[in-house]
Amino acid sequence: MKLFKPLFALLLAGLVASCMTAAAPRDSLDAIARDYVQMTLEIGEREQGYVDAYYGPPEWQAAARANTRTLPQLAEAAAALDARLAAIQPAGLDALSQRRLGFLKGQITAARTRLRMAQGERLTFEEEARGLFGVTPELRPLSSYDAVLARLETIVPGTGPLAERLEAFQSRFTIPRERLDAVMREAIAECRRRTLQHIPLPAEEQFTLELVTNKSWSGYNWYQGQYRSLIQINTDQPVRIGRAVDLGCHEGYPGHHAYNVLLERDLARGRGWVEFMVYPLYSPQSLIAEGSANYGYELAFPGAERLEYETRALYPLAGLSPEGARDYLALQDATQELAGARFTIARDYLNGTITREQALALAQRYQLLSPSRAEQSLAFTDQYRSYVINYGLGRDIVARWIEAQGTSQQARWDAMERLLSQPTVPSDLMVGR
Repeated sequence: MKLFKPLFALLLAGLVASCMTAAAPRDSLDAIARDYVQMTLEIGEREQGYVDAYYGPPEWQAAARANTRTLPQLAEAAAALDARLAAIQPAGLDALSQRRLGFLKGQITAARTRLRMAQGERLTFEEEARGLFGVTPELRPLSSYDAVLARLETIVPGTGPLAERLEAFQSRFTIPRERLDAVMREAIAECRRRTLQHIPLPAEEQFTLELVTNKSWSGYNWYQGQYRSLIQINTDQPVRIGRAVDLGCHEGYPGHHAYNVLLERDLARGRGWVEFMVYPLYSPQSLIAEGSANYGYELAFPGAERLEYETRALYPLAGLSPEGARDYLALQDATQELAGARFTIARDYLNGTITREQALALAQRYQLLSPSRAEQSLAFTDQYRSYVINYGLGRDIVARWIEAQGTSQQARWDAMERLLSQPTVPSDLMVGR
């Protein structure tokens, strides 16, 4: 009996431990996602603009407002979520859930990076981009754009600085303020019509359009859930006819509005994946969102279709003569080759290797912006910092991936739909993976 008692006690202890282990809830992506949403909402309470959209349960938002966790405590919570994700075995997940795992990892890495910044840690432009958006930009020196400027000199001949000549030429294509609302609604409607030919959306999806002022951006989509968006167009600077289709596709269809609608329908509602009910602006999701939105107008208006549509529908609505429209569009295409200069200027400015005055001068020279537009561009960089890389680098990554999926328009639209409706991170789009 003396020998039996310790043995019995040992067996009993083992049985209890086994039962406790069996009873303990296993961690899951659903549980991690719920905690990630709560943490994201709390960070949003401490940084205005961090949460770009949320349409989950109101009580979760209320709990975030009531919670008093400090930034260091939130950083610890993010690290704990990272560790929990690392313990999830991808082999036990289906293909889409594996992509979900990768998505959550990228979002939480971004949250950890943003919390470091919020606590005063200074990162380089490259470190920010890598931590927040999941990419390391390779930026060209500004001198590499000199050949483009030389070519533009021949397209817009004359005397005086090239930027001033360009501004004077483009001002002929400014939409009168009193006609801007009608032109934007028509452009968005056409972007929607073309998108719906290839990507079905819920019948109840809709948007509200507003014209606003005093913003550092030219357009913004505020997604509100229930398949609804508020699209705002900034009128601080004159809006030119070529921006109507750009903004209609970018902020609406197949851009931000369509993207958020598909995520809500297919993932938030369709699968109950709550992490898609919140959108933290500083995350890899933004590279996907901005990149797909910037590629959207090329997909919706291929070849000569854009010029045909604009001269047939938008020019008359704006009360503008279509004379010179072809040259204007060619000029837009040419100046797009200078887009990368913006990111190089932003990097050098944020890293402190050039002053604000130098950044403004370089924006006028290499982005061919008027002084007021250069100020607006730099104000965006001041507010959003390395976020600017999402537009150019994001567009290039998305374009390469979509165009590698097939040469037909339908194949590319199908690829766009998959991109917009699945958990996607930048590494998923690296051609050749």
